[in-house]
Amino acid sequence: MTNTPDPSLLTGLSAFPLTPLKDDRLDEDAFVGLIERLVLAGVDSITALGSTGSYAYLDTDERARVAQLSVESALDIPVFIGVGALRTRDVLANVASAEAAGAQGLLLAPVSYQPLTDDEVFELFRSVTVSTDLPIVVYDNPGTTHFTFTTELYSRLAGLDGVASIKIPGTPASPAGWEERIGEIRAAIGSEVTIGISGDAHGAEGLIAGCDAWYTAVGGTIPEPMLEITRAAELGNAQLARELSAELQPLWDLFTEFGGSLRVTAAIAEHLGLVGADILPLPVRDLDAAAKRKVAEVVDNLDLA
Repeated sequence: MTNTPDPSLLTGLSAFPLTPLKDDRLDEDAFVGLIERLVLAGVDSITALGSTGSYAYLDTDERARVAQLSVESALDIPVFIGVGALRTRDVLANVASAEAAGAQGLLLAPVSYQPLTDDEVFELFRSVTVSTDLPIVVYDNPGTTHFTFTTELYSRLAGLDGVASIKIPGTPASPAGWEERIGEIRAAIGSEVTIGISGDAHGAEGLIAGCDAWYTAVGGTIPEPMLEITRAAELGNAQLARELSAELQPLWDLFTEFGGSLRVTAAIAEHLGLVGADILPLPVRDLDAAAKRKVAEVVDNLDLA
């Protein structure tokens, strides 16, 4: 297939909702409620079944249902669906179900048990690009996949028809360091493929440095403050974007303290009454009661409801 994706679909704020479970099954009502919350907030796109959506823990039938519910509930907001899996066979099955649901794009991480080589990852993406006309976001998340993309591999992947965006991990860096890194990636991939920042604490700096999109985890539950940062950066108001992000430092500190954003985001959603308790796929567990109280205190102090 030959695919010329529309890069404008992969800009702005893309919100990554949780996939809440209840009694170890998809809580459809709670999930639809999360999607409707994002629609009302006016996010630029919704990405279901990212890491925040626990994609790696769900089987192909569960993922097909999440894709269907996402598209049905998102109205006119573009929906992208995570399709990563251990086997290429299952990746392609997830691609097919995302297409059948009416998704407008795909998010693909190189999920592995055995360490993958650059050539193996390239062939994974090539296999997907020849199977679909949907635009593909390259999901670079070494913290979960334990695969590290090189700039050279970014360049190779950007040459595939259908690869439309690269989601890069956030790392601590000075503003000059961010500009250098984004400039390096841009030179390698050209202007037709967008660059998206992840790692919510680094969203503002990534956007200021030239990223086209913010792929946000906690923004799938509390989108409004992330939208404010995104819009400030889009308008060229770097100072405001940084100030708004700095105001959320207590939230970013929670991510550091509790090993990432997933459990914290689940605790936020529970505190806000959006989901029940124990929504995460075992063996992953909720934060304990003391940690939940700490999360609730931060949410209330920052008025994140």
